[in-house]
Amino acid sequence: MENWIISIMNEFGYIGIFLLIALENIFPPIPSEVILTFAGFMTTTSNLSVTGAVAVSTLGSVAGAAVLYGVGRLLDVERLERIVDRWGRFLRLTRKDLHKADAWFSRRGVWTVFFCRLVPLVRSLISIPAGMAKMKFPLFLLLTTAGTLIWNTILVNAGAMLGASWETVAGFMDTFSNVVYVLLAGAALYLGARFIKKRV
Repeated sequence: MENWIISIMNEFGYIGIFLLIALENIFPPIPSEVILTFAGFMTTTSNLSVTGAVAVSTLGSVAGAAVLYGVGRLLDVERLERIVDRWGRFLRLTRKDLHKADAWFSRRGVWTVFFCRLVPLVRSLISIPAGMAKMKFPLFLLLTTAGTLIWNTILVNAGAMLGASWETVAGFMDTFSNVVYVLLAGAALYLGARFIKKRV
C-alpha cells in the first residue's frame, strides 16, 4: 500500500494528497502517517510547499470527516433504538444503555472530537458518534479542523525536516499506532467484561 500511496502523490501532487487523506479519514486502515510524512519530504524535492501540503491535507481530512459525520446522522438514536429492540438481547443492550452513551457524548463530546483527532484510528471514527449525537455541524467542523491542523502540521513538518529519512517518522508513528490499538482493545475488553458482569 505504501508504494501505491507514494506513486499517487508523486503523480498528482496536492490533488493526490487531498484525495488520499480524504480516503484515509473514511477508511482508517490507510496510514495518514505515511501520506503526511512523505508529503513533507516532497516539499524538499518538488515545488510543493509545507504550507500548501498542510492546507490541502487538512481540507481532505475535514472532507472525509464530514462524510462520516453524515453517516452518523443517518444512524441516529431512533434508528439505533429499533436495532437494540430487535437485537439488543443478544448483546445484553437496552435502550437505557443507548441513552446513557448518548448523554455522555452530549456532555463531553465537544472536547472528545478535538482530542480524538490527535489519536490514530479513533481520529477518523469519532466523526460517527458526533453525527449520531447531532453535534452542531459548524462546531464539529471547527473542532475537527483544529485537531486535524495540529496533527497534519506536526507530521508534514517532521517529514520536511528529515527529508529522505522521512520513513523514520512513519515507522515511529506506525509503532505508536500499534500501541494505541492494543490499549484500545484492552480498554474495550475491560469495559465489556465490566458491562457483562453487571448484567449477570
